Amino acid sequence: MTDTTAIHKSKANDPLRIAVVGHTNTGKTSLLRTLTRDAGFGEVSPRPSTTRHVEGARLNLGRELIVELYDTPGMEDAIALLEVLDAQAAGGGKRLDGPARIAQFLQSPVASSRFEQEAKVLRQTLQSDAALYVIDARDPVLAKYRDELDILTSCAVPILPLLNFVRDPRADERAWRDALARLRLHVLVSFDTVAPARGGERVLYEKLATLLDQRGEGLLRLAVGHEQEAQQRRIAATQLVAELLVDAAACRERVDRADEAAVLAEALAEFNRRVRDREQACVDALLGLYRFSHRDIEATSLPLTEGRWRDDLFDPTTLTALGISLGRGAAAGAAAGFGVDLMLGGATLGAAAAIGALLGGGLQTARRFGRRLGGALRQKILGSVTGSRFLRIDDTILQVLATRQLFLLHALEGRGHAAVAQIAVAPEPAPVAWKGDLPAILRRAREYPGWSTLYESSNWDAERERSVEALAQVLQTLTAEAGQPRFGGRGALR
Repeated sequence: MTDTTAIHKSKANDPLRIAVVGHTNTGKTSLLRTLTRDAGFGEVSPRPSTTRHVEGARLNLGRELIVELYDTPGMEDAIALLEVLDAQAAGGGKRLDGPARIAQFLQSPVASSRFEQEAKVLRQTLQSDAALYVIDARDPVLAKYRDELDILTSCAVPILPLLNFVRDPRADERAWRDALARLRLHVLVSFDTVAPARGGERVLYEKLATLLDQRGEGLLRLAVGHEQEAQQRRIAATQLVAELLVDAAACRERVDRADEAAVLAEALAEFNRRVRDREQACVDALLGLYRFSHRDIEATSLPLTEGRWRDDLFDPTTLTALGISLGRGAAAGAAAGFGVDLMLGGATLGAAAAIGALLGGGLQTARRFGRRLGGALRQKILGSVTGSRFLRIDDTILQVLATRQLFLLHALEGRGHAAVAQIAVAPEPAPVAWKGDLPAILRRAREYPGWSTLYESSNWDAERERSVEALAQVLQTLTAEAGQPRFGGRGALR
């Protein structure tokens, strides 16, 4: 008797049911993590047979449920199973078509014992509208994979082979494409679950839709919808970075009794703490926006550790690591670990002169750096400094802020939710956000201290909003190509 419940298919208006199948440890659970943007789905491990039961996930478009995905256990012994199926067909005296042949196997004792895992896979495939056959493209093409596909095609559902881990140097995509073509599987998709290419999800859904004819319309809508969500997420991310940069550039904090070293040192420490905290708030917001957490980004090479930058914003080694050269006033100030300008009567001394003159460097340090400044201003430094002064962040530190946030954004854009390894960075310094003078948008922000929220909430200002929006649009061009960020080059901040 045929198990008719096992061959039940969804109706035209029901969500599509997609079984995710394949050999053990090829990245099936990883695929679902990336497609659902849920790093907590299932269990990912290099150990084989991690998934022991069928687990479901949903893909929605707004409130509409479009797809039900089913993560299945790995197939482990397809060669032996195919022998059982052939023997079963030969001994039955009755020729059965593919689905009936599989249904007959599912009723046999071996389906609940020796081939329990394979039975779960086949039962779910029979109940699905299509199957994604996940292949680890780093593996050689072996007979067991051909037998798995032979068995799965007996379920009479469309199968889309998915080549996983294709960005790994060990992947042999050509060999797999040739092997699948010999099995008459000419429609396939490359989709790296750890580092998906921009637009890769859309290609996956479009190719799956071609196999489902009219039932694929929902997948096409899902592809467009998810791509729009990705674009909106990118816009929101660049808005967060633009807000940070305007906040930092506009900030100008008054320091009374700046002639007293202890007072100035305390003001500098508080100023730098607020800048660090504001940068951390931006990091936290970006991680949340992309549905990652500090736990997912334990990546010292980012350089982030538990969601915090490993290298201090005001440490001179940070500039070196990012390939940023020290500017006119920043050199000594950054070396002293400050990275702020001290303003005297509206004239910026730069961190080198200000810190050297007014903190522990003493008169000798003041004389050394004061030579760069010219007579009248030098006399102001070397003479009696009294009254109020203003602190503001150095241009070079603004460059560090921008570069680090764009670097993080680039890393998040190219990271799948299946990734468990640390984010890797290229050995060469990160490309900087801009070269030369401060971009015009941030120079304008310098003129409006009220735009900054580092010390207090700022009132809504239409001009500030326009500047943030303009800066965000420029930042979007810098992240236009997730695989090839154009920081500091064509399209860079001006």
